[in-house]
Parts: sequence; C-alpha cells; structure tokens
Amino acid sequence: MAPMTGGRLAALLLGTAVCSVWLASAAGVTRQAREARTTPRLLEAAQFDALATDMQAQAGRLRDRLAQAPAPRQAIRNPFRFADRRSPAVRVGRADSAVPAPLAVAAPEIREPALQLIGVAETKTKDGLVRTAMITGGYSELMMVTSGQRILGRYEIVAVGADAVELKDVGTGAIRRLMLQ
Repeated sequence: MAPMTGGRLAALLLGTAVCSVWLASAAGVTRQAREARTTPRLLEAAQFDALATDMQAQAGRLRDRLAQAPAPRQAIRNPFRFADRRSPAVRVGRADSAVPAPLAVAAPEIREPALQLIGVAETKTKDGLVRTAMITGGYSELMMVTSGQRILGRYEIVAVGADAVELKDVGTGAIRRLMLQ
C-alpha cells in the first residue's frame, strides 16, 4: 500500500464529515415529515367537523324559510287543455246549406317494429341445408329463427335466404323483407 499523505488524509476526513452531515440531515427530515403528516390530518378532521356543523345550521335555516314561504298559486292557463268551441250559428237564409259530411275516422297507424337482419347461419343436415336467421330489434335482444317459426307474435318466417329473410305479417298478410347489411 501507498503511504498516507496529508492530501489523502484531508480528503478522507472531508468525505467522512460530508457523509456524517448528510446522514444526520436525512434522519432529521424523516422525523419532521412524520410529525408533519399527523398534524394536517387532525387539522382536516377539525375543518370537516366545522364544515358539517355549518351545513347543518344552513339546512335548518332553509327548512325554516321554506315553512314560511307562500304556497304556489294554481295555474291560470293550461297550454295542454283546449277551450270548448261553440259551433257557429246556422244562417237560415241560405239555399245551398248542405248537411256536413261525416268525418272519416282514420284507422290508427300500426307501426312496424324496427327489425334488422344481422346474420345468417347454415347447417347441413340429412334433409338438406337449414338456414337460421339472426334478427335484432322488436322487444328482445336477439332472435334466432328458421323458416316456419313466429316472432313477436306478429310475423311468420316464410323463407330464409343466404342474405335475406321474408316475414309475413299474420294480421295483414303483408310480406316484409329484411336484407343483410
């Protein structure tokens, strides 16, 4: 080994002093951080309690004010109710007064449910090829049907093709086609 010179000894002492100061400062920071962590929690709890007490006091004042508030008035005008109309007076002096034609009552329009063909599956059986249509819409999520079945209590499946399905409305006999998109 090389002999210890004054420069090496000074560097060793300086390094030891720096390390000891660094370790002492690190130990002090850890203790301070632990003490600092507990103090804000207590402070936050006290602030939360004060906030809760303030909110309860404001809620009590609001209840008191609502109890003293006047009741709302009844609406004078209802935009959803029509006034009774009086029929116009009939003039006796007119020669061409005709009896008004009876009003035609329109049949209620029956909406067709929104159905969509999302796929067709094919299965080979000993009788031949059987296609199953996958239809969404109506009242259920997914309907898997073959020819001859009924869906939604309204439609009968007439035919299932490779990219289309024919539905027959049982009530009206109308044919509806759904195409694969």
